[in-house]
Amino acid sequence: MEYQRSNGHSVSRLTAHIVWVTKYRYPVLEGDVQIRCRSLIIQICEAEDIQILKGVVSKDHVRLHIEYRPSQNISNIVKLFKGLTSRKLQIEFPELKQRYWGRHF
Repeated sequence: MEYQRSNGHSVSRLTAHIVWVTKYRYPVLEGDVQIRCRSLIIQICEAEDIQILKGVVSKDHVRLHIEYRPSQNISNIVKLFKGLTSRKLQIEFPELKQRYWGRHF
């Protein structure tokens, strides 16, 4: 039997398939940027009690199948993923500013 989250008087299994692309689908998620993006996503999931069922960081998009708690809002989860990874990657890899100016990723 698969794992189910239980909380008080309820049992739930909420999953979502999330895909987001880089601006203009530029292939910038390669090499060290790809590895760091993957580690940032794993850190966010551990901090927010989100379980990654499947996930891929490709050169121009990120694809995740996640399981989350009922008390979490999917729009806030997506905002966390996109906002934190974009901000940290642009700070740690200044060469991304040549392609993306104005903090858009």
